Amino acid sequence: MNAKTLDRRFAPVAELLASYAQDDPTYSGQLAIYQHGELVVDMHVGDDCSDDSMTGVFSCSKGAGALVMALLVQEGVLELEATVAEYWPEFATAGKEAMTVAQLLSHQGGLPGVEGGFTQEELIDSQLAAGILAAAQPLWNAPGIFTYHALSMGVFMEELARRAAQESLQSIFERRMRAPHDIDFYLGLPESLEERFRPVLKATAGDEAQFIDPYSTLGLALNSTAGFVGPEGPSFELMDVPNTRAVREAGLAAIGGVANAHGLATLYAAVTTGFVDASGDEHAPLLTAQTIAAVSQDRVYGFDRASGNQNAFGIGFMKAHAGNDFGSARAFGHDGANASLGYADPAYGLAFGYIPSRAEAGGTGSRGGRLSVLSRQVLLGG
Repeated sequence: MNAKTLDRRFAPVAELLASYAQDDPTYSGQLAIYQHGELVVDMHVGDDCSDDSMTGVFSCSKGAGALVMALLVQEGVLELEATVAEYWPEFATAGKEAMTVAQLLSHQGGLPGVEGGFTQEELIDSQLAAGILAAAQPLWNAPGIFTYHALSMGVFMEELARRAAQESLQSIFERRMRAPHDIDFYLGLPESLEERFRPVLKATAGDEAQFIDPYSTLGLALNSTAGFVGPEGPSFELMDVPNTRAVREAGLAAIGGVANAHGLATLYAAVTTGFVDASGDEHAPLLTAQTIAAVSQDRVYGFDRASGNQNAFGIGFMKAHAGNDFGSARAFGHDGANASLGYADPAYGLAFGYIPSRAEAGGTGSRGGRLSVLSRQVLLGG
């Protein structure tokens, strides 16, 4: 166990992380936690990561993108109840004229993908994908129906930033969030930092993969007919995505972020409670309590139209529920396909980041989920 920082209250949490490596010699992972802006846990275990190594965090990137959306809402640049077409006129076709920003960003848009899928070029350049989605007809037009827009959600956030703020989402994130606070979370990893990147390791062998009809709602959401971006062209292996330099360079808001656990936790501390850095300097929170309440409240909850799984979303953020019990009713954040997890929980003053080096299962009862539950239990004296 390598702990740079450990508040004695969180010793049971550190012991749990260490037990993962003791029980499984192939396990490596990072964990960082802030409480009320103070770093209380910063540690790693195993040989496949280090204090400052970074790796792909998949859909934790959506959490970073959603924080940019929240900042634009707070500054009056983006209005949640405005129609998408007010910012993006080309979107007002095929029955989408009345769709609001809030509906689109809470996975209610009915646009998880397109038949035939997006090409590699369209996946990397979200402006190309945005043009296709703007002309597309939604799969449904009924309030309350939702499905996780695994890839297209990043396109929507990026296009809304371009249209409303006249600046790329990645540029806003770098200029307003990452750089001022020296956060190890990148939407666009500079080539100079490539030496710190560790490839995502594939999960250990398990059951055969479930068949996904490429023309089903889930198949469209996963771009199943055309595949993901891979190191040598189209790939149907999701874990290849962040291991592709073009993806890391583009910093796709859907899936292209690169971070370590300290960076994940610091990002959520920076926007909610503020934090004290290693030099003792205090950083004020970027978002107000009013903004956080507006973007983090549940907008949809129930069974996902594509997967059939239980899910809940705010404005771009995942919300905790029985199937993914990462926090209190006030918690908001996002997990990733490799079981990386970053969130803030205002009820406890927590900002949390967890990243395994090898992809694993997420959700309630997972390794990251158990660490999150225990973090709350120690604060409650349990």
